[in-house]
Amino acid sequence: MDVLIRPARATEAGVLTDLALRSKAHWGYDAGFLEACREELTVTADELARRRATVADRDGRVLGFTTLEGEPPSGVLGMMFVEPQAIGQGIGRLLFERTIAAGRELGFTRLTIDADPNAEPFYRAMGAVRVGEVPSGSIAGRVLPQLVVTIHRGDGAV
Repeated sequence: MDVLIRPARATEAGVLTDLALRSKAHWGYDAGFLEACREELTVTADELARRRATVADRDGRVLGFTTLEGEPPSGVLGMMFVEPQAIGQGIGRLLFERTIAAGRELGFTRLTIDADPNAEPFYRAMGAVRVGEVPSGSIAGRVLPQLVVTIHRGDGAV
């Protein structure tokens, strides 16, 4: 897989927002649901650096992205979306692993993930542990699984 992991560019904010909405739609959510999520899934040019947005780029095409938010030692994997036609090609795993490595380098020891219920199996397969539920930021009455991943130093210690 010839994929470049790199920081998101401010000019890609619209591309990332559209990708997030397409990725969310992959799970069969209807237009009303997606519209209710639009604000929460919108990224702006001025927040990409602060949110440490990282993209998976293949031949100049963005196939996915993540955000690594907060300040060490505890942070948040805030957004993680993969282009629907690229799901199952290892893009998510690559982005997740690179985000964990970046978190380790920055001094994070723990990342919280408020996951779409459909994404929970992926995060659990990546080593995250479910710790509870949190209310959706977009849909009143909906709850999301909350997971935590512990980031170990290279020597195995936390």
